[in-house]
Amino acid sequence: MLELNKSGTDRSEPGRLPAQAPGPDTAQDPRPADDSPSTGTSTSTSTSKGTGEASSERVPLRPYLIAGAILCALYFLYAYFQYARFGSPSWDLGIFEQEVRAYAGFDAPIVDIKGPGYLILGDHFSPIVALLAPLYWIWPSAESLLFAQAALFALGAVIVGRTTQQLLGGRSGLCVTVAYGLSWGIQEAVKADFHEIAFAVPLLALVCRALLLKRYTAALLWSLPLVLVKEDLGATVAVVGFLLFVYGRRLQGALLAAYGVAAFVVTLMVLIPAASSAGTYDYWQKIDKNGEQDVSMLDSVLGVLDSSAKIEMLVFLIGITAFMALRSPLTLLIVPTLGWRLLSQDSNHWGMVWHYSAILMPVLFLAMADGVRRSRGSHRPWLASYAKVAVPVAAAIAVAMTQHLPLRDLLRPDTYRTDDARSKAARAALDAIPAGARVETDITLMAHLTSDRTVYWVGGAPGTAPDIVAINLDFGWSRPIEDPVAYAQQLHPEARYRLKHRGGSFVVMERTTPEPAQIPGVRDD
Repeated sequence: MLELNKSGTDRSEPGRLPAQAPGPDTAQDPRPADDSPSTGTSTSTSTSKGTGEASSERVPLRPYLIAGAILCALYFLYAYFQYARFGSPSWDLGIFEQEVRAYAGFDAPIVDIKGPGYLILGDHFSPIVALLAPLYWIWPSAESLLFAQAALFALGAVIVGRTTQQLLGGRSGLCVTVAYGLSWGIQEAVKADFHEIAFAVPLLALVCRALLLKRYTAALLWSLPLVLVKEDLGATVAVVGFLLFVYGRRLQGALLAAYGVAAFVVTLMVLIPAASSAGTYDYWQKIDKNGEQDVSMLDSVLGVLDSSAKIEMLVFLIGITAFMALRSPLTLLIVPTLGWRLLSQDSNHWGMVWHYSAILMPVLFLAMADGVRRSRGSHRPWLASYAKVAVPVAAAIAVAMTQHLPLRDLLRPDTYRTDDARSKAARAALDAIPAGARVETDITLMAHLTSDRTVYWVGGAPGTAPDIVAINLDFGWSRPIEDPVAYAQQLHPEARYRLKHRGGSFVVMERTTPEPAQIPGVRDD
């Protein structure tokens, strides 16, 4: 259970780690920490190596940078080949590239995929992605976003692993780096292409690190930019403030909690509605509507555990930490994210797929490290004994689960083949679409077009008469498209189209009538 006031360790002054009993994988060394001959005198640097307390100066950074580089390479390798094989699972990568491309051009973040002239800040409030603009200047492609996400996830692993070693000593840090790096929340987020939550992962790792090392001002400062990542994270910031209050920093905690609540309310009630053409926050419907049926808040609350997918997700969230995260108050930080997900009527929010659990991973694994630290001195022998093996157990769980997770595909030769018939046909379709064209398309080609074309979602741009309509006939339409040209003209009765290219399942149609004088969503400069 969570223990807010009992740490299981000796008290020490703020900013210093409490003394620990010897860790399970450390050995007592009678020599001083600097490996110099013992003089029999006591100095501030003669703390023995077996205490489990490791200052930041004594924890090497290089092993974690190497581990982070390897994880970054694995994440990017998977994402790159999924992209190169035209396997994007959703339209999100195209959406974020349009947003970053706009920021890179010093324009308002208009995302035409969501609708012609759609201001994306009226959908989700994530202005922090503007930080990717310099990278996009160098590498103007969706691949740059995939690389940035891989690097941010790997940075989280470096922070989580090195902090764990500082808390527990020995080889615990590298074990947790592996467990975190291969965790299902991170792997599923890599598979889901880029999302703004990539920024929250290292930020939350830094917040938790600062809390565990009793660097409370740092925890406050690292929390502040979370409200720029996504609108719901203001509630998480408020929980950080609550923890600071409980830990004795009452003024800092109260101010941070107030800041988080204010940011949450203002973003959802003022900023997003002001940027939205509908004048409201659309995602309220995820809680109060199930399809076309209204759902009361009471029914949503009573139904938080009404699905086996929800229960499975909760079990695996805690299970990947060998259940030791339950021993740490840091686990409270996952409550706001879990709260809205369990209240949602959208089944995509409940399970173990997509990117929604990635921001929980650094919190849970650092909560595990804290839980192990608290449990080592427990008066319950079984708990103290279990704490000695919990970290390697968590690493073993992560490795075992990987055989059912996305990164397993990196062991399959077919993953690296981009010369199959489908990929060749897709690239031929791209070649048939001129740069600068306005294109209406489906998910398959979308993220490959957004760097140098104006891209609309198929069926989502009425009245625009795009220059090109490009579709994948095998995309999974509700009804098979027998006549692609007739389908294009059904989408845009104001224009006429002809077949320009067909190869495999990919069809490209071009407009034969003049461009409309007024194009919805396009402003005259």
